[in-house]
Amino acid sequence: MAAAPKEKGQVYYATGRRKTSAARVFLKTGSGKITVNGKPLDEYMPTPTSRTTVTTPFMITDTKNQYDARITVTGGGVTGQCEAIRHG
Repeated sequence: MAAAPKEKGQVYYATGRRKTSAARVFLKTGSGKITVNGKPLDEYMPTPTSRTTVTTPFMITDTKNQYDARITVTGGGVTGQCEAIRHG
């Protein structure tokens, strides 16, 4: 994947896949807002474990609350979807 967005308004895109799930992740500089299929992450992902799986890349890279992520995901179940998002 390309380097993280440095300029405001610049957007980066990546695709992640796991099992039968596919996620498109759009990342831009922001305040840490994550939306999945138009819903806030807390509303879309039912368990704390699945939300942690999605946010782990931000914690590892020490960029939590620095980027907004707009995500669309299809196929599979909850576990496959959150792992596809993490991959993206």
